[in-house]
Amino acid sequence: MTETEALDTHLQELRRGTVVLACLRLLIEPGYGYALLEQLQARGFDTDTNTLYPLLRRLEKQGHLTSVWNTDEARPRKFYRTSAQGRRLARALEQDFTAIADAIAGLPQAETDEEH
Repeated sequence: MTETEALDTHLQELRRGTVVLACLRLLIEPGYGYALLEQLQARGFDTDTNTLYPLLRRLEKQGHLTSVWNTDEARPRKFYRTSAQGRRLARALEQDFTAIADAIAGLPQAETDEEH
């Protein structure tokens, strides 16, 4: 595995959990999948449809999201919204994320290659 491939793998693992939190926060206002994907990407969450739609279905099945079909337009769209249970989960994830970020900030920083 090259250094670039290793970095990509670790970044993907690091970001995986943050996408759940980002979705729960963004869907406080109702939104449909493709618009959510664009919002995530615009905010630096590199996510694709093969990741997002299964995540939305899983969060809905777990009770963290609710959904409703909008058939007013030519193309029906499923709109998702964070449920009360999902908002509680988002708050818990935010607290843990903040605690982890604070703990990491208190660790020594990695040296650059030039410093070593």
